[in-house]
Amino acid sequence: MTRELTVLAKGGAYFEAPRWHNGVWWTSDLYRKGIFTYTPEGKEEKILELEHQPSGLGWLPDGSLLFVSQEDHKVYKRTEGGVVSLHADVSEHCTGDLNDMVVDGKGRAFVGHFGFDPFAGGPPKAASVIRIDPDGRHEVVAEDLMFPNGSVITDDDRTLIVGEGMAGKYTAFTINEDGSLSDRRDWATLSSPPNMNSFAELMTEIDVIFDGCCIDAEGAIWAADPKNAKCLRIREGGEVVEEISAPEGQNIFACMLGGEDGRTLLLCVAPGLVDNDRLGDLAGTLRTVQVEVPGAGRP
Repeated sequence: MTRELTVLAKGGAYFEAPRWHNGVWWTSDLYRKGIFTYTPEGKEEKILELEHQPSGLGWLPDGSLLFVSQEDHKVYKRTEGGVVSLHADVSEHCTGDLNDMVVDGKGRAFVGHFGFDPFAGGPPKAASVIRIDPDGRHEVVAEDLMFPNGSVITDDDRTLIVGEGMAGKYTAFTINEDGSLSDRRDWATLSSPPNMNSFAELMTEIDVIFDGCCIDAEGAIWAADPKNAKCLRIREGGEVVEEISAPEGQNIFACMLGGEDGRTLLLCVAPGLVDNDRLGDLAGTLRTVQVEVPGAGRP
């Protein structure tokens, strides 16, 4: 099926972590170092300007926004009244930039980190997922994950599915009452095992890279695949049931279902793959496409 993409907004540097919340789209822009909202008509509002690159977004039950500050390994909280404070410093757990995040219905945030510096030329290393409780306490709840990135929580708040971005696979966990994770299992694998000798070799040989993602009411995951400049709809077990290609010369780095009926798929689009620092041309865009199955679960 061919789907028509509509440009919602232009002028971004590199959009990530899109969310639908309270009738508007939210997104981090890494290189403009800000968090922005967009109305369904595309009107932009800057919510926060940050010192470091933002990443994952989520909300506590009281309506406060949680947001990741990548480079200093911290998660901050912004109340509905606009007061910003440190929520958690998880530096002790990080061996690379802090990354995407999903928050469950009890306000527990699950956030991954790179595990290594992909731009430094060293060999890839596995990383962990950190749980941050509503009071800011934190601990590692899953290890040996290859670049844990976009993740989702099912509609019943009982299953966390982690995108192992640089392994081209999704790994699922049961979320226990105390917030611990158990019953680790493969959810979908679309790539051969990653080459751990060097990042350059990994990037050449891996079949699929998973970036930002969301889950729909049928339990399928829409996932950005910047290795192939596509957005994929994947069922448990690994069947790809639909592909949306990026516009010519562009790539897709994250996606989110939202809109009034939940059937609008928002795509974060920008040129390139590795070199995305594009403050000079601000070529990042947000694009939308209509799909049949509405969003569900979290984020």
